Amino acid sequence: MGFFNKIKEKFVGKSAKQNEKYVAGLDRSNVTFSDRINELAARFREINEDYFEELENILIMSDVGVSMVMKIVDEIKNEVRIQNITDPKQINDIIIDKMFVIYANDSVMTTKINYADEGLTVILMVGVNGAGKTTTIGKLANRIVQAEGKKVMVAAGDTFRAGAIDQLAVWADRVGVEIVKGREGGDPSAVVFDALKQAKEKNVDVLICDTAGRLQNKVNLMKELEKMNRIIKREVPDAPHETLLVIDATTGQNGVSQAVEFSKITDITGLVLTKMDGTAKGGIVLSIKDQLNIPVKFIGLGEGVDDLQEFDLDQYIYGLCKNLVEG
Repeated sequence: MGFFNKIKEKFVGKSAKQNEKYVAGLDRSNVTFSDRINELAARFREINEDYFEELENILIMSDVGVSMVMKIVDEIKNEVRIQNITDPKQINDIIIDKMFVIYANDSVMTTKINYADEGLTVILMVGVNGAGKTTTIGKLANRIVQAEGKKVMVAAGDTFRAGAIDQLAVWADRVGVEIVKGREGGDPSAVVFDALKQAKEKNVDVLICDTAGRLQNKVNLMKELEKMNRIIKREVPDAPHETLLVIDATTGQNGVSQAVEFSKITDITGLVLTKMDGTAKGGIVLSIKDQLNIPVKFIGLGEGVDDLQEFDLDQYIYGLCKNLVEG
C-alpha cells in the first residue's frame, strides 16, 4: 500500500484519528500546496513536459529544495511511464507517494529523544537568534514533564543575547522547572558546569541547556560549543545525549542553510522546526532530510505551551496534503 492510500485509510472517514494541532498548524501549507496541485491537474489535459515543469516550480515554491525536487519528479515520471498514466487527475496519489517514500527511505529516522539508560540525560539546544530556541526549551521542558513524568532542569547558557536569561526564567517558572543561570555576558560554559553539578545533586532526570545563537561569528561559536561539550562529557561521559538544532520554518531555504552551517560546527542529532503554522511552505522538512539526513524530532504548530509536537510523518503528510487526500 502506497503512502497516499495509507494516509487516506488512516485519516479519512468516521474512525479517523487526526491530530488537530497538525491539521490547524499546517493549514496554510496545505491550502497553498494542495490547491496548486489541484489547479495544475485541472489546467492540463495530458501529462507532458510542460506539466512536469510546472510541478517542479510548485514543489520548489513549497521549499522542498531543488535537488529533492529533481529526485521526486524523476520518480514520478518513471511511475507514470510504468503505469501508462495520461490523465493529470490520476497523478496526485503518485506525487504524495514519491515525495514521502524518498523521505522515509535510506535511514532510520527516529523522532524519540535519546534518553540516557540511567542517570542524567543532557540535551544541548542550538540555533540562531530569532529561531525560537528559548521558547522551544520551555515547551520541550513542559512536554517532557507532562508526557514522561521526568524531573527537568534548564540551564541559561545563552549569556550573550540581551534578555535571553530572563526569557528562559519566565518559561521555567511557567512550566514549573528549575533554572540555573549566570550573569549576562558571563561564561556560558560556567553556567552549564553549575547546572550539571546541581542536576546530579538534585537527581534531575533531564537537563536542557540553552546556547548562544551567534552563527555570524562561527569561530567563537565553535570554540564555545566545543568547550561546553568537553565540560558536559567530563561530568556525564556519554552526554550530550541530544544536540537539537532549532530552525524557524518561515525562513525557508535560509533555514536549510543554517542547518548546513551548524552541522559543520557541531554534531546535530535532531531538528526542531518552529513556526510551522506561520508558513505556507511546508516542504522544508523534505529539503533538510535530503541535504543532511538528520531527523526532524519536533515541530512547533502554534504559540501555546503544548503546541510543540513530536514529529509524525503520517500526520505531517496528511496536514500538508489534506485537500489532496480528501479531494
